[in-house]
Amino acid sequence: MLYTARAPKPSAELDFSLLWLALGLLAIGLVMVYSASIATAEAARYTGHNGEYYLLRQGMFILLGVGVAVAAFQVPTRVWQQAAPYLFLAGLLLLAVVLIPGIGREVNGSRRWIPLGFANLQPSEIMKFLAVLYAADYTTRKAAFMHDFKKGFLPMAAVMMLAGALLLKEPDFGAFVVIVAIAMGILFLGGLDWKVFAGLIVVLVIGFALLIFTSEYRMQRILGFMDPFADPYGKGYQLSHALIAFGRGEWLGLGLGGSVEKLFYLPEAHTDFLLAVIAEEFGFVGVAVVIGLFAWLLVKAFVIGHRAAQLERNFCALVAQGIGIWLGVQALINMGVNVGLLPTKGLTLPFLSFGGSGVVANCIAVAVLLRIDWEHRQMMRGKTF
Repeated sequence: MLYTARAPKPSAELDFSLLWLALGLLAIGLVMVYSASIATAEAARYTGHNGEYYLLRQGMFILLGVGVAVAAFQVPTRVWQQAAPYLFLAGLLLLAVVLIPGIGREVNGSRRWIPLGFANLQPSEIMKFLAVLYAADYTTRKAAFMHDFKKGFLPMAAVMMLAGALLLKEPDFGAFVVIVAIAMGILFLGGLDWKVFAGLIVVLVIGFALLIFTSEYRMQRILGFMDPFADPYGKGYQLSHALIAFGRGEWLGLGLGGSVEKLFYLPEAHTDFLLAVIAEEFGFVGVAVVIGLFAWLLVKAFVIGHRAAQLERNFCALVAQGIGIWLGVQALINMGVNVGLLPTKGLTLPFLSFGGSGVVANCIAVAVLLRIDWEHRQMMRGKTF
């Protein structure tokens, strides 16, 4: 109540800076997806040799994402909290369904998509958002047990490991890492004992190492990451061409459309390695702008979470900060992969990379952030939720 009395009343209904930030990232992604994919689209038979194929589909995904986000904004945060366990269960079911032969679509050895006719649903992308909701709700409900390893941590760990097992069956190691980061981050912010947290970090590092050393394809990715130019036509192919793209871009880049690496040299140029194309066409300055926008988004999410915590809206605070962790960790991993600081992972750059499920999930995340902030502004005017 003291904070409410001192706080200045908001001058606007919405945080328009957050809204324009998200729309700006989507717009940059639309332009760069077109630039990175036009040659591939013109050469592919399944696109009808239409150079605008990915541009049109990404535009459709953005419109769908914005429409879903508008609907999500209408949902009060208390409803999200009440529905969180059931939504998470639905997400687990989707992760199981995608593994069923004949239902899940397999591409390059991974079964991650459910065909819907006009597009493919990737449950792991939606699961990231659902993991935020579930972890925030769980931590809020179990706040009194956050210092108890058995009552506070183990139930959450069991549920997240079930989700992780399903993700590793696809396999989608990158999504598994992001969801673990979301769960651990929210538990820590919710008051998990720091000694328990430190011990879990050690266990996770050992666990990830075992997952790598017991899997041939993951081991090959690690070897390719350590010295990509030792085998530039084999396991180091993707990273070596990404690094070439960064080197060619220098400070200001070659200009929009000027990338050479996207011309069938750099695989997944419009998805996983979109940042490399940005680097080649807009140089260090372009990459710095993208990093700056993501840093701003991360700060906005944590500021919104901090305000909610000051109003003792713990679920809202953890959701906002969990969204920040999700988008921040995923962007960091994608950028690290592109510049050779991390081994290659199948993780896209949020808001920017081509993909319907990812764009829709990112738009919903921003809508929920806006809703939390909007409710906070309404409370400053004396309304309750």
